[in-house]
Amino acid sequence: MEEVPLEAPRGPAPAAEAGVRAETLITVDSPDAMRGLGLRIAGLLRPGDLVLLTGELGAGKTTLTRGLGEGLGVRGAVTSPTFVIARVHPPLGDGPALVHVDAYRLGGGLDEMEDLDLDVSLPESVVVVEWGDGKVEELSDDRLHVVIERAVGHEEVLDDVRQVSVRGIGARWGAGAGLEALAGALSE
Repeated sequence: MEEVPLEAPRGPAPAAEAGVRAETLITVDSPDAMRGLGLRIAGLLRPGDLVLLTGELGAGKTTLTRGLGEGLGVRGAVTSPTFVIARVHPPLGDGPALVHVDAYRLGGGLDEMEDLDLDVSLPESVVVVEWGDGKVEELSDDRLHVVIERAVGHEEVLDDVRQVSVRGIGARWGAGAGLEALAGALSE
């Protein structure tokens, strides 16, 4: 894995991400490395954190969430919640529960998500939402947004290689949040 330092912004931040506090770009070269990235991110998370995962089908969102679950020490196998919309994985110890949501089939914004009671779960859990762009940002001013893209080289898609952008949005992800160390920790 390699970290791509951000020297300067890549253009204006979208309105929803105007509060970006920190960003790290990481190249992930295998599913095991994606799970490992999830483990590292889990070490930064605490109850009340909201994590949005963005990426096409098969990009590695659920694999990353498996690593999050392992790192948080939660019960149950982390699998895609596509057909049940949300799964709650209780902690095995003193840590937070993991609420894993797949918003792919949900068309509306926060109104449609209200039935899931994510606002109730958020203070004592880590809530991870796949396909949550434009649907759950209103839950918290502070969130982690992970964007996973397949790497392209020489006009072909490199099967297991992904470019992962981890952006901290809001005051929670300011200086000292640890995002800058994610890529370095993975290459050790």
